[in-house]
Amino acid sequence: MARTVRFHEFGGPEVMRVEDVEPGEPGPGEVRIRVEAIGINRAEALFRSDQYIEPVKHLPATLGTEGAGVIEAVGPEVAGFEEGQAVSVLPAFSQNDYGVYAERAIVPVSALLPRPDGVDAVSGAAVWMPYLTAYGALVDVGGMRPGDTVVLNAASSGVGLAAIHLANRVGATPVAVTRTGAKKERLLEEGAAEVIVSGEEDVAGRVLAITGGKGAEYVFDAVAGPGVADLARAVAPGGTLFLYGMLSGLPTPYPGFDLGMPALNMRTYTVTRELTDDPRRLRRAAAFVSSGLRDGAFRPVVDRLFPLEEIVQAHRHMESGVRFGKIVVTVDH
Repeated sequence: MARTVRFHEFGGPEVMRVEDVEPGEPGPGEVRIRVEAIGINRAEALFRSDQYIEPVKHLPATLGTEGAGVIEAVGPEVAGFEEGQAVSVLPAFSQNDYGVYAERAIVPVSALLPRPDGVDAVSGAAVWMPYLTAYGALVDVGGMRPGDTVVLNAASSGVGLAAIHLANRVGATPVAVTRTGAKKERLLEEGAAEVIVSGEEDVAGRVLAITGGKGAEYVFDAVAGPGVADLARAVAPGGTLFLYGMLSGLPTPYPGFDLGMPALNMRTYTVTRELTDDPRRLRRAAAFVSSGLRDGAFRPVVDRLFPLEEIVQAHRHMESGVRFGKIVVTVDH
């Protein structure tokens, strides 16, 4: 038996329970891992409340798509991985099929990356979702280049901080947007070229001032909702506004068009549907992120650690809006 987080009804963090569940044996193309650390993501909160882009198909349901651990059993038709190997689990499967909020978990081998020597379990669980999301949208799809400007809201999230590091590595200029001034200095320390406090400043006006009236080549928006119309004013002609999150919880209007306004590209981005399920793109992304980890340009920013037994508190902390970086849950054996 293995301690496993499941929910039997939809709702807030309190619906999650830590239960003893038999993990079973891995099938073809699967491995069973002894989980050491789990990366906590907004997608899991949306899934347990049945508000995710993918509906929950059955109850009780499991949670979790990102973690790190050691392989303890290998199923048939698995090549390139072996028992005892340290690995990271990527968000490359449906939570209807697998979940890593557990002491032991079965996962598809297609969602695994070897964990290099020197990368501990907490780092291995915290780094991939943020950097793959930022890389996938801004570089793989968007083609961000040296000299470009990218505006990042929810900048103190794991993805926002990864995007700051990513922009600096490719020679672009990251402009962070945060709701209050409380996190301004820390964002500057993480490499933001400018920080805009949205509760006190006109975001689009500041972006235009920073860019000499040109606007930003990219806006990387985790909030969506009515604020999209204002962010659209900050995009340079031919630039792209990426929507990769829905933190506002409000309907997102398509910006109205005025005669003579700059050309604007606007698209959604979901890492699990555009990158981690494509072996070729994932291989390229993993190589890019691994290179940044090796030379120190990339590193996970961990906000706080919680033990598995405090998974409810971990989700409450995520939803409080006070975090700076990634929340990681550790699993003792």
